[in-house]
Amino acid sequence: MLIDRRSGILLHPTSLPGSQPIGSLGQEAYDFVDFLVASEQSVWQILPLGPTGYGDCPYSSFSAFAGNPLLINLQHLVELGDLRQNDLISEETGYSTADYDRAVKTIIPALNLAADNFKARGNQDLNAKFAEFCTRHADWLDDFSLFQALREAHHFTGWQHWPEAIRQRDPAALSDWCAKLEDAIYRHKYQQFIFFKQWAALKRYANSRGVKIFGDLPIFVAEDSADVWANQNLFQLDENGQPLLVAGVPPDYFSPTGQRWGNPLYNWQAMENDDFVWWKHRFRWNFELFDLLRVDHFRGFSACWAIPAEEQTAENGTWINTPGEQLFDSLLDEFGTLPIIAEDLGIITPDVVQLRDKYQFPGMKILQFAFDSGDDNPYLPQNHVANSVVYTGTHDNNTTLGWWQSLDEAGQHKVRLYLQQACGAMPWCLIETALSSVALLTMIPLQDILALPESCRMNIPGTASGNWQWRFQSGELTEKLTAQLKETSHLYSRNLCIPTEITQ
Repeated sequence: MLIDRRSGILLHPTSLPGSQPIGSLGQEAYDFVDFLVASEQSVWQILPLGPTGYGDCPYSSFSAFAGNPLLINLQHLVELGDLRQNDLISEETGYSTADYDRAVKTIIPALNLAADNFKARGNQDLNAKFAEFCTRHADWLDDFSLFQALREAHHFTGWQHWPEAIRQRDPAALSDWCAKLEDAIYRHKYQQFIFFKQWAALKRYANSRGVKIFGDLPIFVAEDSADVWANQNLFQLDENGQPLLVAGVPPDYFSPTGQRWGNPLYNWQAMENDDFVWWKHRFRWNFELFDLLRVDHFRGFSACWAIPAEEQTAENGTWINTPGEQLFDSLLDEFGTLPIIAEDLGIITPDVVQLRDKYQFPGMKILQFAFDSGDDNPYLPQNHVANSVVYTGTHDNNTTLGWWQSLDEAGQHKVRLYLQQACGAMPWCLIETALSSVALLTMIPLQDILALPESCRMNIPGTASGNWQWRFQSGELTEKLTAQLKETSHLYSRNLCIPTEITQ
């Protein structure tokens, strides 16, 4: 599926610098694209873009389709005429880390004001585009906007605690609440219109400069989401909307009780009966938003670890087979090609490998995992294959410098022995190893490019707070760093996508 030798950088937009409490889709995003081009990187990988809830985790969203309004750049709304400059709160200092609480308190009121101004201005051209957007995306936008308005009206309680009629989506109750919450629904639709307007402009700019956007699709959705509330028949729920079975992974060497994620499992039979309509809508939208798409927890399309919802750990779950082949066959019939990267990390069984390889989906190779076992370790460079993506680490890993510093002397010796160097330039010696791999795509977290320590890692799996906060600072992407990355990419024929036939 991958054709050319490319390399790129993993950086979520929340980690961009700027004057807003978290990174935005404003000028700082365009500046980052310019850095990618100057350093001859042709792929920008991000994390899921959905609106986040508790813990600010991009993998736990209120919608599988919506965008996160906290990423909207407010200065753009001034230029659009929906806000005035003095509507923006002037911050005396920038934010060294992502401050989501501050973002909610400042950005959401500004967006509500912008929506009201937009409605009052009645710009004919923009109103037509807004109406077109709402019509085109009505299959998810109507439910999402009502869901968010209902959450606000019910003091942000989960949908299972709403009055029975609206919880069970009684048509009369839906009509009544739509009328009652008309203004709030309009504001949420406006936020989505603006978010995807800004996103489309950024993607066009990146693509025009030769940069592909590499997105991320979580396999599961959050229990408290518009998707579950609006499609209850597609999930394993009881009569009150409570999950019967939830997702996770079984106990292993790293976690003696496993991981209980809590996402409700799908009713795969119901999905198969309607030829996976919900999945088709979801993939169609993601294929429009991104040029490449990482599918998180790919092994769940072969079998899911099903945990009874009343269990507090993942110990007493069971494997339940899922119709992955039927789903991907249906998607192939619908789309012709599937630009999917399979997140095939962890303990992967032969059935998962067979499913991945049947559709020629590239897998992932993580160099930080390469040195803790024998010569058959699939992450060691000699075991890489061309149709794969190699990383130093991902958003779930320590930074490579932090990883290196956490190794004991024996662990560091093993790495030095393999790389045949002293590793005094860590993490760049591991970056060079990734770039030299036969894998057609190399992705490096920006923290590794900047040689940052453990304190700058993005996420610690299994912890509910204190994650997703890292931001790089203006001025860190220096000319010297740009030249170093460009030169190293040239050395391994990854500069702005050298065709494969030239490298062979």
